[in-house]
Amino acid sequence: MLNDLETLCVEAMDRYGCPSVSVAVAERGEVVLAGAYGLADIAAGTPATPGTPYALASVTKPLTAVAVCVAADAGLIDLDAPGPLGATPRQLLRHRGGLGAHYDFHYGETGAPAIDAERYTRLYREPGSGFEYANLGYRLLGRLLEQATGQDLATYVHERVTEPLGLGGLRIAPARPGAATRYTSDGRPYPDVLRTSHPGATLGWATASELARFAGSWPRLLKPDTAAAMTDAVPIGEHLGYGLGWCVSLGAGPLLVSHGGGMGGVAAMVAAAPERALSVAVLTNTTTKAARDAVVNHVLGELVPGYAPERITPSFAAPARPLTLPQGEWAGRIETPEGDVSVRLRILAQGQAELRIGATTATADATATDTLALRATFPLQLPTADAHIAGPLLGLELCLLEGELTGRALAYKNGDSEGHLGNLLSHACTLTAEPASVPVLP
Repeated sequence: MLNDLETLCVEAMDRYGCPSVSVAVAERGEVVLAGAYGLADIAAGTPATPGTPYALASVTKPLTAVAVCVAADAGLIDLDAPGPLGATPRQLLRHRGGLGAHYDFHYGETGAPAIDAERYTRLYREPGSGFEYANLGYRLLGRLLEQATGQDLATYVHERVTEPLGLGGLRIAPARPGAATRYTSDGRPYPDVLRTSHPGATLGWATASELARFAGSWPRLLKPDTAAAMTDAVPIGEHLGYGLGWCVSLGAGPLLVSHGGGMGGVAAMVAAAPERALSVAVLTNTTTKAARDAVVNHVLGELVPGYAPERITPSFAAPARPLTLPQGEWAGRIETPEGDVSVRLRILAQGQAELRIGATTATADATATDTLALRATFPLQLPTADAHIAGPLLGLELCLLEGELTGRALAYKNGDSEGHLGNLLSHACTLTAEPASVPVLP
């Protein structure tokens, strides 16, 4: 099987503008197939090889999660003890700690990261009350590990997770020597060094072979009950749940334990089929995920009977519904670390909304979801120093509760078609209807 893998990878790279793809398959923790295609460095003409490391982005989360559970087995961490914000490690591992969406990236070796993530590490909902994919939760888990073990996160992961598995090259770090150069969606290189406030969520590096072996061998580090707890998943959709750092397939069909990763210049995926003692890793060095997905779906489709993409691919965006808020005016504030920012929202006809900040106004299409009364993104700059750092868009995600629209305002940049991928910052937002605009609730 997979005799056509090279042809498929080359076609996917050509079709989607992907510089290189690295693929590995392991059985019972040992690599049985490893191939790499394309260029790890375009300018230098360096070919990708099975020994080329790639950045992992969010595939780092299972690595951090295993480290947390190793520390729990050693009696250093209580998975169910509330932390400083009231969330337990188990809730943080499952993205149910009540934190909001966030990422921040600092490219290059010089200068301090401009975003102070501590100012955004706040609760947006009661811990345990719902799923919210949160890099900041893994930031807290990394700090908890450091406090409990007396070692920095990267060292503990290396000494207690990857070295015992014979995978010393699988690391958390700002860079890895010899790694594939990361490229924007239109082919511009990123700097080699990447720093962020949430390394335990983002800064993993590995070859495809190292990652495939990790996915098939991590349970041997843990007590049986702890290993089982990692795949005890709470549903986040019809076909998928999220356990302790792993996505886990639900319902009829093959059991798959997986995690994907994407950020500037990275599209990665690892998946294991425990019932077949099989694991697969696919790594690419581009922001666009299409080539990664084409290769992943082909390999798993060949090797795992009954495979379907929805068994490994989470959908974090709820389906859109027509906006039902009546036309009218809303006024309120966005809470930022620099102080409150006054805003005015106007619901227009035909599913549009207008947002005003100071003297600046922007209009956008608006929708709703099963839980949100309004969801829209405006080409409008939140006037804070943090938002001006690669965050030219402002998204609103608001619920209607007792006459108020409450939720989040998200300052971010949409992709890397210009410059590099920016930051995503969450802020609490509350709006009250003007007297003539109060909606009638059912």
